[in-house]
Amino acid sequence: MERTERARLRAGDPAAFSELFDAHAQAIYRYAARSTGDLNAAEDVVSLTFLEAWRLRGRLEPGDAGVLPWLFGLATNVLRNQARAARRHRAAMSRMPRREQPPDFTDKVIGRMADAERVAAARAALEELSDADREVIALCVWAGLDYTAAAEALGVPVGTVRSRLSRARAKLRTLTTTTMQRGKR
Repeated sequence: MERTERARLRAGDPAAFSELFDAHAQAIYRYAARSTGDLNAAEDVVSLTFLEAWRLRGRLEPGDAGVLPWLFGLATNVLRNQARAARRHRAAMSRMPRREQPPDFTDKVIGRMADAERVAAARAALEELSDADREVIALCVWAGLDYTAAAEALGVPVGTVRSRLSRARAKLRTLTTTTMQRGKR
């Protein structure tokens, strides 16, 4: 009798975790990269997500359903923890005395990119969204999860995912347009 993927994972089967990583690491990486805007941070999120999957394998509910929504839920929690740690780090650094910094030419290089204005407008608009709205955009739009899977990953009802996504899309359209219009003045 063949055991289900979830049962193999719960039992700590190394081959099952290898298969899990091979099957889903890229999806988690894309989600993390889009959420953070930083490819190196996205790699860290993937590593931490699969470490958490191993650590919490005993909490994986038995059944035949796929585990991708569970992994996205773990990745969402890792992203939340990293954002919280980054806020604490920025707060601590802001209390440190300032030193004179050498000139930074990064902004000039980025400014020459053709899409820099649109990227900046989109990032600014995303920052204006609530964490919950940003998470539902990341899961449904970027990661391609359906409403049910996103609801499972976030631990909320499907209707909540639908309303958050609708609200977030409308707000993003308005904010992106406003930001780009301000930039042209």
